[in-house]
Amino acid sequence: MAVKRAFISFDFDHDEDLRNLLSGQAKHPDTPFEIRDRSVKELMTGDWKSKVRNRIRNTDLTIVICGEYTNRADGVSEELSITRELDHPYFLLWGRADKQCHKPRAATTVDKIYKWTWDNLKALINGNR
Repeated sequence: MAVKRAFISFDFDHDEDLRNLLSGQAKHPDTPFEIRDRSVKELMTGDWKSKVRNRIRNTDLTIVICGEYTNRADGVSEELSITRELDHPYFLLWGRADKQCHKPRAATTVDKIYKWTWDNLKALINGNR
């Protein structure tokens, strides 16, 4: 099976450590994905949305890492909205096992936050949810 290119959406202000953990997992020899592009920490002015749209379009799926404050992260919500506008596959990961994590505001009521385990991650990447 081909390795999938993933766009990673996360709250830069609170969850960069989680993105780093996911980046580390992407280096595992059994990983079915590579991190191609990730969230942009820029003011949402000018062509920010266009840049993100192109980054998402050039990947196979979007992984949204949910943390304690993801529901307040405007950029994550916008990235998820763009992902859905592009009809791009995505899933949400529960970033902190010991904390209450929240969906981005743009998430739908049927969007589930999946437990971040190695088996779940591989299954979700391969579209087996």
